Amino acid sequence: MAFQKIGIVGGGAWGTALAQAVIKSGRDALLWAHESQTVRGINETHANNDFLPGIPLDPALRATSDLAEIATCDAILMVAPAQHTRTIAGQLSKDLPEGRPVIMCSKGIEQSTRKLMSQVLSEALPQAVPAILSGPSFAAEVAHGLPAALTLACDDEELGEALALALGHPTFRPYWSGDLIGAQIGGAMKNVLAIAAGIVRGKKLGSNAHAAITTRGYGEMVRFGTALGAQADTMTGLSGLGDLILTCGSPQSRNMSLGIALGEGKTLEEVLGARNSVSEGVYTASAVVEIAEVSGLDLPICAAVQSVVSGEETVDEAIAELLARPLRAELM
Repeated sequence: MAFQKIGIVGGGAWGTALAQAVIKSGRDALLWAHESQTVRGINETHANNDFLPGIPLDPALRATSDLAEIATCDAILMVAPAQHTRTIAGQLSKDLPEGRPVIMCSKGIEQSTRKLMSQVLSEALPQAVPAILSGPSFAAEVAHGLPAALTLACDDEELGEALALALGHPTFRPYWSGDLIGAQIGGAMKNVLAIAAGIVRGKKLGSNAHAAITTRGYGEMVRFGTALGAQADTMTGLSGLGDLILTCGSPQSRNMSLGIALGEGKTLEEVLGARNSVSEGVYTASAVVEIAEVSGLDLPICAAVQSVVSGEETVDEAIAELLARPLRAELM
C-alpha cells in the first residue's frame, strides 16, 4: 500500500507539527485549516504564527481551506478538536472515497454523546477505515524534528504497519497496535489527570503529592480503560503511561498549565479566555465521570477535576474531599 499524499485536517499546533513530520517522512502534506489567516501564513510565509509561533515550516507544506481537496489524499490525519470532529467529518463525508484510511489524532471523548473518537468517525464518516495515532508528543518538539514515539492503532495489522511505515522516520516512530479503544482511552484520560497534576503544582503541594496524584490517576486510567474493553498492556504503553508521564510532568501541556493556573487561584473563564488553543481535559472530564457512574467505577481524581471545572466545588474543597477519603488497599 502506497500512501504518498497525506491530508491533515486541523491547522492548530498538533496538526501543523504532524504536517512537518509527514514531510520529513518523504511524503506530500496538504493541511486543511478553518482559519483563513492560517492558510495564508503557511502558504505565503511558511509559518503558523497563531498556533505554532517561532517555528519555520517546510516550504513544501501546502495549506487549503477546501475539504474536498483533502478527500483526494491517500490517507488523512484528523486533528480537529474532539468536540468539533463530528461536524468536520460530516462535511468531509460527501467527498471521501470508500475505504480511505482516516487516522484520528485528537485526544478526547465527545462530551455530548460520551463516545470515543472512533465511534464518532464511524457515524459521521462511515466509509473511512479508522485508525488512531496517540502518544507522548508535544507539538513544538515534533515540529522541530526532536525524537518522538507514538502508538498507531488499527484493526488491520497490514494496513496499520503500512501507515506506520508511511508516516515514520528516524525521529518520528509510530508503533502499531491492534487496540483502538486502549489507544484512545489513554490519550483522552491523561488530559483530565494532567489538570489534577497541574492543580497540585499550582497549589505548591509538593513533589510527593505530584507523584501520588499521577500514580493514582494512572490506576484510574487502567480501571476505566479495561472496563471499556482496552487491553491492559496498551495502558502501560506509549498511548497510556507514556502520554500520562509527559502530560502530567510539564507545563508545556495545555491541560497541566490550565491546572496550574486553577491551583494558583485563577478562574476557568480567565484561563480559557486568554487562550486560542483547546484544553481537551475540560470537556473530557464530564464524559469520563458520566461513563464511570454508569459503569460503577470509582474515579475520585477525575471526579474531583470535573467538580472543579464545572464550578461545583472550589479547588480547596476538591482537595479536602480527596484527602478525607478512607484509607484502603492500594490496588483497589
